[in-house]
Formats: sequence, structure tokens, C-alpha cells
Amino acid sequence: MKKPSAPSITTLPLSPDEERRHRMIKYSVAMSIRVVCLIVAVIVPGWWAAVPLVGAIFLPYIAVVIANVSVEQGRVDVQRPGAIVPVTPPQQRRREDGREDAQ
Repeated sequence: MKKPSAPSITTLPLSPDEERRHRMIKYSVAMSIRVVCLIVAVIVPGWWAAVPLVGAIFLPYIAVVIANVSVEQGRVDVQRPGAIVPVTPPQQRRREDGREDAQ
């Protein structure tokens, strides 16, 4: 019978704090691009100002979608550590002198 291999630290998913940090960085970059689009829309004359305005309007939606995409880097499913099985306590047995003894 093949014994399951112990999980490696490289096969574990990102911690919630680290995953949140990655999402916040992606969102912050997208919102920074939106600010640049708004500034460019004010600077650019004529109908060309509509191009960065369209970007500034649709970028928040795109940023949320990109930020909420899970980070999957070819990781495998997390395995349960070891063979954790609930154990029932051992049965108690009475000795001749009246004290209880574990089997």
C-alpha cells in the first residue's frame, strides 16, 4: 500500500494575507492608470479626449475583475497533513485491587 506523500510547502496555496496583498497591488495599478487617463483627458484637445475618458469609465470594472482573479500558479490540491484519524480513548479495565488501568 502506497503511503501518501507529505505536503510540500511549495504545494500549499498562498496565505489569505499574501493573496489580498497581490489583489490590492493589481487594483492599485489599474486605478493609477485610471488617474493618468483622467489627466490625459483634460490635457488632450478635441475629440481625442474621448479615448482616455472611455478608458477611465470602464477601467474600474476591469480592475475589479482582474483583482479578483485567483492566483493559480500550477499548484496542486492541498493534501491533508499526515493520516489524521480521530482516535477513541482506550477502554478502561479494572485491576484486582479496584483501580482502573488503561489497556
